[in-house]
Amino acid sequence: MQTNHSDIANAERGVAKGIDKTVLVGKIKDWGAELGFTSIGISRADVSEAAPRFLRWLELGRHGEMDYMAKHARLRTQPAELVPTTMTVISARMPYWPRAAESAEVLANSAMGYVSRYALGRDYHKTVRGRLQQLGVRIRAALIAAQSEQPFSYRVFSDSAPVMEVDFARQAGIAWRGKHTLSLTREGSWHFLGEIYTSLDLPLDTPDTGHCGTCTRCIEACPTSAIVAPYELDARRCISYLTIELSGPIPSALRPLIGNRIYGCDDCQTCCPWNRFARIGDPDFAVRNKLDAPLLTDLFAWSEQEFEKRLAGSPIRRIGHERWLRNIAVALGNSGPSKTAFTVLHARADHPSTLVREHISWALSRVSPG
Repeated sequence: MQTNHSDIANAERGVAKGIDKTVLVGKIKDWGAELGFTSIGISRADVSEAAPRFLRWLELGRHGEMDYMAKHARLRTQPAELVPTTMTVISARMPYWPRAAESAEVLANSAMGYVSRYALGRDYHKTVRGRLQQLGVRIRAALIAAQSEQPFSYRVFSDSAPVMEVDFARQAGIAWRGKHTLSLTREGSWHFLGEIYTSLDLPLDTPDTGHCGTCTRCIEACPTSAIVAPYELDARRCISYLTIELSGPIPSALRPLIGNRIYGCDDCQTCCPWNRFARIGDPDFAVRNKLDAPLLTDLFAWSEQEFEKRLAGSPIRRIGHERWLRNIAVALGNSGPSKTAFTVLHARADHPSTLVREHISWALSRVSPG
């Protein structure tokens, strides 16, 4: 039998230019762990199962003033519209729980301000996207080393584009959607999610079916009853929305329910039984500026320049000094009659912002010693 050297050469070239996708996925998960991600999973770029629920949420107006949700709804529900080459999505999870003061202790002390635990350290957008970019570079290098002819393009995200993160995490098997609508795992919910939209056609992981059971603690714990039903959130009542996303006045009826929460709210997470198993988060998210248990009067005294300087690199900075003062004024107003609170509020009663003055006036009426 005559040997066809050309056929042998072509076969060898085919092996050299190929790559075992199962092996590649294993490497991707190993590299992800090296970069600080606790879980990596692969899913198809298809959110058709979750899209109807999202579109109904928009129709009901539960997104409030978050107009970008409706504006980019098509990009969110059609991943290929956002990144045309996308075949699969690599989902990643990174914990952020900091070594910080206990949430209950801070919430119980009306002289302190409560900052959502995710915002105590560095801005997660930068950290998660930066690590995912490194992961993308490693994948590209592996494909080049294998002389693979598999087309490869990618784009990384972390709450930075119209991406249905929680559903991709569920499909990828790295989390499930809790009844509070946040992503949840057997290690709790104190984590960030990130994604890589990629042109690679990778083997898929098994979706997570969820483990909330009959528990409804998160629904019962919400201070403003924003979780209107299991897996349904009305953002217009959510304290995180009111203190972060809402640009105008906080509805008067909801102000007393906010308590001393000045940036976000974690009540639906702190009550979750799964968070008993939370692990300490990445060092990037360690507490800065002692924001885990700050005095309201100290924070209210920050000038705009001090606000910008102290919160450089923090997710809090994006709300701006005006909303910062608005939120703290509400918290001070909820602290009860106090000469100290009255004095610090009165000192800013002539603030140039109508928004700030209105909330200070409301707070003064509640803290006056009489």
